[in-house]
Amino acid sequence: MEELLAFLAKSLVDHPEDVSVTKVDGENSVVYELRVNDDDMGKVIGKQGRIAKSIRTIIKAASSKEDKRVIVDIVQ
Repeated sequence: MEELLAFLAKSLVDHPEDVSVTKVDGENSVVYELRVNDDDMGKVIGKQGRIAKSIRTIIKAASSKEDKRVIVDIVQ
């Protein structure tokens, strides 16, 4: 799942070398923290958060077989 999230983010940004994904496991959930260069933050979030919402939707659909809730946080 981390590879998919990193691939999606790297496809959008100007500085793909600065993209990193961290996985944090909880009891009932998995949190993926996506970090990008400050200059690319707007490209990952998009107008009114549309791109961020789309990324979250793709990750949730891809992880639907897991029994845990999946959360994608975009962190500065």
